[in-house]
Amino acid sequence: MLPGMTDSQTAATPQASMRAIRVERLGPPDVMQLQDTPVPSPAPGEVRVRVEAVGINFADALAVAGEYLTRTRVPYTPGMEFAGIVDALGEGVQGVQVGTRVAALGGSGAMAEYATVPAAGLIPVPQTLSGAQAAAFPVSYFTAYHGLKTLGRGEAGEWVLVQAAAGALGTASIQLAKALGMNVIALASTDEKLEIARTLGADVTILQDDPDRVKKVRDAAGGKGVPLILEVVGGKRFQESLDMAASRGRIIVIGNASREQANLRPVELMKRNLTVTGLWLTSLMSDVPATAEAARVLAELVGSGKVIPQVGPTYALDQSVQAFEDLLNRRTTGKVIIEPGR
Repeated sequence: MLPGMTDSQTAATPQASMRAIRVERLGPPDVMQLQDTPVPSPAPGEVRVRVEAVGINFADALAVAGEYLTRTRVPYTPGMEFAGIVDALGEGVQGVQVGTRVAALGGSGAMAEYATVPAAGLIPVPQTLSGAQAAAFPVSYFTAYHGLKTLGRGEAGEWVLVQAAAGALGTASIQLAKALGMNVIALASTDEKLEIARTLGADVTILQDDPDRVKKVRDAAGGKGVPLILEVVGGKRFQESLDMAASRGRIIVIGNASREQANLRPVELMKRNLTVTGLWLTSLMSDVPATAEAARVLAELVGSGKVIPQVGPTYALDQSVQAFEDLLNRRTTGKVIIEPGR
């Protein structure tokens, strides 16, 4: 808190209204509308944040379309992951200083110039990170950690397969896997995206549409298949993940970028003692010990520079529709960022 300020005071008095993206009906990205709305006041236990950057995830696009894991209630402001400067403290908030850059997972409401979030949901970030880097951090890196360690039980020296390797989760997974001593096979759609994976430390890179991709992946891992696979594509590619897995392999299902139905025959798991585990960050964040351990490891790696959040293309708030369309059409690499202050 700045000198002389009380819990309910602010670093600056914002304007009465702000720009925000609003969704009145569910559908494709163009249902999002830029509107003027009142600046929110923090309720007890909340803080208000002047939003510097919003990290856009595939889940945000699914929520706007009404296809996410939980029901999207309209009207609402999208944006589950963001970073910015604490601007005001609600009643009872302690241990948070006005003027501090923070990241947060708010569920929704971030695609606006100001957002409120429970103080308990704030994620401390190294102050050396920019607003865009801080916004690129929470979802991708916590998800990658839980996929590799909490649920994936990955060990140093093991091979891990990272799909969509140049995307936000893919780049986070490569960096984190290498920092934890794992060997990485990266799949991506273009040579340019594979080059990004190589610069981040991927040991083997393979085009995702290579006709011999299954054999090449298995051969790269010593001919026996991959012990750990981070599965994000789904649809018909899910069967390929099973085919690429080593005996007693672990497939961590994190997404369904194909938006297609995947089929699973349990007998296939039995034959090679495979394990398929789903990962949803929202529910995992309620596991306090697991979240604390992830935060400890990630803070150390980010603070030491071994892991650097990868910022992709940035957009102004009035370019939100374009940002979502570029993400859905796989025209981006790294974390897609929207900057409401532009």
